Amino acid sequence: MKSVTIVVPAYNEEDCVDELASRLGKVFEAESGYQWKAIIVENGSTDSTYEKLVSIAKQDARFQVIRLSRNFRMDGGLTAGLEFVDSDACVLMTADLQDPPELIHEFLRKWEDGWENIYGIVTHREGTGPIRTLNSKIFYWVAGKLTDGRIPKNASDFRLVDRKVYEAVKGMTERNRFVRGLFAWVGFKSIGIPMERPKRFGGVSNAHTFKVIDLAFKGIFANSYKPLRLITIFGLSLSFLSFLGLLPLSIIWVVSGVPFAGFGTLVSLFLLVLGFVSMMLGILSEYVGLIYEEVKARPNFVVSEIIGPE
Repeated sequence: MKSVTIVVPAYNEEDCVDELASRLGKVFEAESGYQWKAIIVENGSTDSTYEKLVSIAKQDARFQVIRLSRNFRMDGGLTAGLEFVDSDACVLMTADLQDPPELIHEFLRKWEDGWENIYGIVTHREGTGPIRTLNSKIFYWVAGKLTDGRIPKNASDFRLVDRKVYEAVKGMTERNRFVRGLFAWVGFKSIGIPMERPKRFGGVSNAHTFKVIDLAFKGIFANSYKPLRLITIFGLSLSFLSFLGLLPLSIIWVVSGVPFAGFGTLVSLFLLVLGFVSMMLGILSEYVGLIYEEVKARPNFVVSEIIGPE
């Protein structure tokens, strides 16, 4: 009998975890040909999420609770859960039930057909505001361009991966983790399954705009060095254009003298170039920040307590 482990980070999800356990239990019963385990990573919640998870683990031995010492964000929670996985396959999903557990049935069928990395592709999001939707579209467009299409458009973290896939990701010890990008980078036989993302079952979203933008920047910069190459391209292009502009001006100066009537134009060009230089320095500082995090080599998570079977 093959084994499958579910990994679910949960941060302030007191309104969702009971329903999550109930629906996962139904999946376990329907797929009785597999040996199941659910690892719920309590990610530094400030509500009653932990107490409810402890109660669930005591009632059902298939559930294990990994309590972290503080909130390590979504990717830290996924990384923590993966460290405790030792099964033939692993499913990653969120606790708010926007990743419908019932889709796991389709993931399993694809896995049985030989696919090794099966992920959800979000075709529609319910309850998502226009700003969040726009952010997602921009991110996937930019990420696709900068990573040569390695990160599939609208791919979610909700996925089933074979042992060889999650073991490869576990072996990647970088600190600036964008789990979705890591699974895309390792490759393997991958396929996406279209899915509609429903509204949250309960509670409020913790994915605020600035947090999402910060994650997007990390995801792009940690998976592509093309922004650095843009600095070189911009510098060469600006030098070439300056040279082209200098030739006719030099001829005019020799023939007609040097009429100085373009002060406003010069100031505008100066401010434009200064803005571009500042932007390039900003890109460099982002990469320096990532390097700083890597050099410190701090762990991606800290476990406070483990509840349930090892």
